[in-house]
Amino acid sequence: MLDAHVKFHGDDVVAPVNRRLFGSFAEHMGRCVYTGIYEPGHPEADENGFRRDVLALVREMGVSMVRYPGGNFVSGYRWEDGVGPVEERPRRLDLAWRSTETNAFGLNEFMAWARVAEVEPMMAVNLGTRGIAEALDLLEYANHPAGTELSDRRVAHGVAEPHGIRLWCLGNEMDGPWQLGHKTAEEYGRLAAETARAMRQLDPDLELVACGSSGRGMATFGAWEATVLEHTYELVDFISAHAYYQRVGDDDASFLASSVDMARFIDDVTSTADHVGARLNSSKKITISFDEWNVWYQRELEIPPGWPEAPALSEDDYTVVDAVVVGSLLITLLGHADRVTAACQAQLVNTISPIRAEAGGPAWRQATFHPFAETARHARGRVLRPRTTVPTMATERYGQVPVVDCVATHDADAGTVAVFAVNRSPDQPVTVHVDIAELSPAGAVDAVVLHDDDLTAANSADHPDRVRPQPLAADLEEGVLHLTLPPASWARALVGPA
Repeated sequence: MLDAHVKFHGDDVVAPVNRRLFGSFAEHMGRCVYTGIYEPGHPEADENGFRRDVLALVREMGVSMVRYPGGNFVSGYRWEDGVGPVEERPRRLDLAWRSTETNAFGLNEFMAWARVAEVEPMMAVNLGTRGIAEALDLLEYANHPAGTELSDRRVAHGVAEPHGIRLWCLGNEMDGPWQLGHKTAEEYGRLAAETARAMRQLDPDLELVACGSSGRGMATFGAWEATVLEHTYELVDFISAHAYYQRVGDDDASFLASSVDMARFIDDVTSTADHVGARLNSSKKITISFDEWNVWYQRELEIPPGWPEAPALSEDDYTVVDAVVVGSLLITLLGHADRVTAACQAQLVNTISPIRAEAGGPAWRQATFHPFAETARHARGRVLRPRTTVPTMATERYGQVPVVDCVATHDADAGTVAVFAVNRSPDQPVTVHVDIAELSPAGAVDAVVLHDDDLTAANSADHPDRVRPQPLAADLEEGVLHLTLPPASWARALVGPA
C-alpha cells in the first residue's frame, strides 16, 4: 500500500474558483448539433427543436459556458447562412469535416439554446476564409440594439433584444496546416490585431481570445505565441491553448499522467506571454483560454462518401480510465486558475463528448461526465495549492511523476472544503492523508470514488450507469482526512455542514 501526505494552508491560495473553467464546446462537427442538442421531431424536443433530455444533462453537468460554432468548422463558415427563415437558408459544403451543412441551426438558435441551458456563449469568428469586415458584421448583428441595417435584420428575424455576447475567439487553430486559411504567426498576428482593434471600436468592453498553438507538439509552439502576442498583447485578454490525450497501446501509466503535460503546456504559455509583456513594458497579464481539451482517440475519420449531413464522427465510448484522466485534467485547470481563466471541454454531445444521444432515442452520461459534474458542483470559493509528500512512479512518456494528483477548494462562507484527488498508479492503491486542519473543517464527510477493476468499463444506452461514482470511506481525525484510493481512480471528498 502506497502512502501519500498532502497539506492545505489557508494562505496558499491559487485564485478564486472561476466558473468559466467549466465550459464546453459545441461545433458543427458530426452529431454534436444535429441529433445532439437539436433534433426537431424527437419525443424530447421542445418547441424550438432542442432536446430536453440533453438540456437536463447539460444543467446537471454544471456547464457554465459553451464555445460555438467551431473549431475547424468556423474557418469556412458564413454566419449569415444560419440566420433568417430556416426554409430560405442555403445548404453548404463544410470542408473541415467533409459534410453538408443545412444551416437549420445557427446563431439565433444557439443563443436561444444557451439561454435555456443557462450557459454563457463564447463566439468564434472566421479568420480563415473571411476577415475584419465579416467579424464586424457579425458583432453588429449580434450585439447592436437596433437602428442599423444589420441590427434591424436581427430584429426582423424575430430577435428584438441584442444578444450581448461578451467573449469572442479570433479564429481557430490558425497555426494548423489543416485549417482553411492557415497562416503564419506573422500573418495571423497582424490580422488578429486589426480585427481586435476594429471590434473594440464597436464595443471596447469585449473580451477577446487570440489563437495560440493548437498543440504543445506543434513545431512552431512557443514562437507562435510570442509572435502573435507581439502584435496583439494590448488588444486581447486571452491566448488559447488546445490539448487532447489518448491511451497509446497498453501504456496506462503515461496516460494516467497526462495532466503532467497539460501543466507544462500552461507553464510554457504563461512564461512566453509574460516574456512578451516584459519586453513591451506592459503591466497587463495575458491569461489562457484552454478552450479545447479532452481525451480524444484521434483515428482516421471515416466519413461516408457523398457529403452526408451530420455523420457520426469521433463518437468515442469513454471508459473509466478515460474518466480518471479527465478528472486529473480538471485538477490541473483548477490548480492553474490564476492564469487559466476560461476552459472548454471539447465537445458537449456525441462528438468526443461526455453526453451521448441517439437520434430518436435516449441520452445518457458517459463515464467522463461524472468527474466534470462533481468538480463543477463542489469546487467553490478559493483554490488552494497543495504541499505534498507523495511517492512517484515511472512513466515512459513523462519520466518520474507523483502518484497522487490533488487540489482543494475552500468556501469559507459555506464552511466547506472540497478535495479532488487522483491515484495515477495503474496497479497499486494509495492511502492519502489530507491535512486540512488550518481550514477548521467541521461537520460531515461525503466522499465518492470513480474506479472499476475493468479499466475498459464504459456506459452505453443499454447500460447507462455501468460507470458512476460510488461511495468512498473517508475519516476525518483531528483535521486530517484519510482516503484510500484504488488503482487508477478519481475521488472527491467534501467536508462541511451536513
